[in-house]
Amino acid sequence: MTGRVAAFDEAKGYGTVEVADGRRLFFHCTAIADGTRTIAVGTDVAFELVAGHGGSWEAAAVTPRAEAPRGSP
Repeated sequence: MTGRVAAFDEAKGYGTVEVADGRRLFFHCTAIADGTRTIAVGTDVAFELVAGHGGSWEAAAVTPRAEAPRGSP
């Protein structure tokens, strides 16, 4: 799936990804695939949807999407 980081709190270590249909999915900093433990709000990301704690869906393997090369449509 794809979405955009809607919120991220570095002090608490968690945030949300917003998908096209408006849903917001929780993710923990340990779910950021590159291991950095931080990500900027507004970053376009790809992620896996997994069953989270308490029966809700969460984002996992959160990966920043590469920007399109300059000059591409």
